[in-house]
Amino acid sequence: MRIDALKKEKEAAHTTAEVISQLKKMAKPENVEGMARFGINPDKTLGVPVPALRSMARDIGRDHSLALGLWASGIHDARILASMIDEHEKVTEKQMEAWAKDFDSWDVVDQTCMNLFDKTEHAHDKAVEWSVRDEEFVKRAGFSLMAVIAFHDKKAKDDDFSPFFSMIVKGSTDERNFVKKAVNWALRQIGKRNLALNGGAIRVAEKISKIDSKAARWIAADALRELKGEAVQKRLRAKED
Repeated sequence: MRIDALKKEKEAAHTTAEVISQLKKMAKPENVEGMARFGINPDKTLGVPVPALRSMARDIGRDHSLALGLWASGIHDARILASMIDEHEKVTEKQMEAWAKDFDSWDVVDQTCMNLFDKTEHAHDKAVEWSVRDEEFVKRAGFSLMAVIAFHDKKAKDDDFSPFFSMIVKGSTDERNFVKKAVNWALRQIGKRNLALNGGAIRVAEKISKIDSKAARWIAADALRELKGEAVQKRLRAKED
């Protein structure tokens, strides 16, 4: 058994090295500077476009061990790829916490939440827990999870989003750009789920608008503009019919 385990570890390590080698061949250094202008951390970034990473993920298939190896490399692009190929049913709370501590760029946060974390059994709990954490990217992850849960989780009931509304109000005064944009995203995404949640999100936004905070006022104004807009209202009414 020990020999088989060592063989598997060796194969996984070789596969990890092989994939990283392939990523390095696909590197586009000219993209990194442009990514940095959008607030993406250029450190250990190869500049591989996300569509190319998705194509690699389809070719690789689901592989939990490989995902762990790619994440451990610390390479920006490899971590996004890891979120695409990991097996959500094998993701533990411990892994989520470990990966969250490694977050150092908003795009890795959002891709990981969108591709993987929102599908785990811990998603709702972590959304609430992380939304009150001090670390900027962990806190962003909390609100990013709320947004992608609202978009992806078709089985979630309206009541499941009540705790999220409370956290959104609390997080609305955080002036850090990557946090306030995620708070806004969560509020808008929940409010676009159905008419009932739309009304709830509008009430939350109006409450936030009265808070003496530049971030809160921006979050509220931007959310209300979209949630009360004709495009959203028309789509939600049609959905109810």
